[in-house]
Amino acid sequence: MSLRNVLVVLYDGVQSLDVTGPVEVFAAVARFPGRAGTGYAIRTVSPGGAPVRTDSGLSLVPDGDLESASPGPGTTLLVPGGQYRGDFEPRLTEWLRVHGAGAERLVSVCTGGLLLAEAGLLDGLRATTHWYVCEQMARDYPKVAVEPDPIYVRDGRVATSAGVTAGIDLALALVEEDHGRELALDIARHLVVFLRRPGNQAQFSAQLAAQTAQRDPLREVQQWITEHPGSDLSVEALAARARLSPRHFARAFQAETGVTPGRYVERVRVEHARRLLEDTGDGVAQISRACGYRTPEALRRAFVKTLGQPPAEYRRRFGPDPHGNPGP
Repeated sequence: MSLRNVLVVLYDGVQSLDVTGPVEVFAAVARFPGRAGTGYAIRTVSPGGAPVRTDSGLSLVPDGDLESASPGPGTTLLVPGGQYRGDFEPRLTEWLRVHGAGAERLVSVCTGGLLLAEAGLLDGLRATTHWYVCEQMARDYPKVAVEPDPIYVRDGRVATSAGVTAGIDLALALVEEDHGRELALDIARHLVVFLRRPGNQAQFSAQLAAQTAQRDPLREVQQWITEHPGSDLSVEALAARARLSPRHFARAFQAETGVTPGRYVERVRVEHARRLLEDTGDGVAQISRACGYRTPEALRRAFVKTLGQPPAEYRRRFGPDPHGNPGP
């Protein structure tokens, strides 16, 4: 297998991790025995070929000039994100508009998705970006079907990802696509990251996605839910713990956390089940009970709704290996 080309676009204000995270994943392929000459030829370019200053103050020296680059068949064009201040470098968006369609795969990390949208490359496609600007992307680019929850979205040859570390998840998925799951797992271990996040996993855990309640009784209930996913977590039971009427509790919980008690409980239970599927050999029926689901079918419905796949398929992809060793 010959080298695959990866062309990375740099510009002033780019997020350094959006660049180095995926690049480290791609570069790692050639470091494994027997993989020399089968990985990725990585090249960085910037407007005018000038050094760029990242949003953290680091300087990056590109390999060449953006204007002289032309991604063609076999090239993955990577557009990292950066601090968005309401405008774009005209040379960059025009170059993307002219040349973006020529790449075999078009990939963005974080707010790099806004650059693709500005260039018209996401029109008619599903896409995501950093949660902070998903609403803005949907408003400014109505032709883009923005999905705010997933850590990355694939729509044909175009792949967009959420903030920072999601770019690593996406790069690992591309390596798996190009070179197989075993090598992607090896790279994940080498970089000490987890190859466990499917693209449709939410950008936040339940605890991060929901706001922290202001009042102590409600915060304590949130903590109780997290620590006791298998317990009775009905509104009535939770209201009793908060010493509120069920009706008052439900209103106050949603007002202070931004989600209903039922939705919060479902997120926590699915997350707990996901971790058990990843880290243990427990059966689905046992996991269902441990997470508060009365039947394996109830767990299955929740998994399909949240992650787009049943528990058995999730375990096959992200769980322990057949010898009982935990996943990466």
